[in-house]
Amino acid sequence: MDNLFAPVSGAWQPVSPRLATVRRLVIGGCAAVVVLVGVVLLAVMPDFWWIGTPVAVVGLVGGVWGLVWAGRNQRSWGYAENVDDLLVTRGVMFKRLVAIPYGRMQFVDVQAGPLARAFGIATVTLHTASTETAADIPGLPSDEATRLRNRLTELGESRGAGL
Repeated sequence: MDNLFAPVSGAWQPVSPRLATVRRLVIGGCAAVVVLVGVVLLAVMPDFWWIGTPVAVVGLVGGVWGLVWAGRNQRSWGYAENVDDLLVTRGVMFKRLVAIPYGRMQFVDVQAGPLARAFGIATVTLHTASTETAADIPGLPSDEATRLRNRLTELGESRGAGL
């Protein structure tokens, strides 16, 4: 079954471990707010402990789960540049492999929010006419995202795509 997700040539290129760090910061911040709301509810309305306690527990459990999830999710992402297409894989429990022919790419989009820029990573999004074959590659180091964008643009133009 592992051959089903093996690239035709070469090996999978992983995304940056900084993706997990950025996601952990976001998840940890959201979880901290939920826990804080639960604690404030307990302090303000101690008679209604049955409201504040579950809110705080959900925030705490969700935060711990998110911290573990971020690392596993980051390690599941990969991409491989083949001769005729770009392969993108992701998923731990439910693996997904998308093969995008270079000639079918319409445009390549690079995005980086403030936190991602602070950590030097970006997301490369490949758009095709079909929504099923569009793909994101999050957590690429900025220089790799630029290189990949330029390479995909050149390959798309040379193969007759409307980039």
